[in-house]
Amino acid sequence: MNDAYVEWLVKRKTPAWTFLVKALLILVCVISFPLSMTIPFGFLLPVAALVATYFIFPMFSVEYEYLVVNDQLSVDRIMGQVRRKKVWEATLDQIEIMAPLDSYLLKDAEKKDMKVLDFSSHMAGAKVYGIIALTATGSAKVLFEPNEKILKHLWSRAPRKVVQ
Repeated sequence: MNDAYVEWLVKRKTPAWTFLVKALLILVCVISFPLSMTIPFGFLLPVAALVATYFIFPMFSVEYEYLVVNDQLSVDRIMGQVRRKKVWEATLDQIEIMAPLDSYLLKDAEKKDMKVLDFSSHMAGAKVYGIIALTATGSAKVLFEPNEKILKHLWSRAPRKVVQ
């Protein structure tokens, strides 16, 4: 019963274009109500606009939760602080190297047609790490922002794979 458990939550920076999309969705909702009076079967227009707004708005608020349990690292995407989905997971056996993004060791381990998965916040000055991992779907480069506890735990489990 000596399990280690570390978690960290990172909020992704909202792109500037999302404010334009939100304003456009609100405008469509407002305009659809007067139009519904003049068009046959127009009552469907505001309903469709409200449903689209309800499902699209939460997609702009994204958080990533990094979870480390013993030798297992997983990343969950949380949308709108409501919907959670596991987007990536690997064990330390599958990880070749974990290093800061600007490390030469990470650049040496990259392959030509490697899939890049970005689970970082996109904030200026954030310390982004990269993981090169071999999973069932092939090799992937995963970008994420661990805190000191996650780094310390992973380094204690696999000191040759984790560069601090």
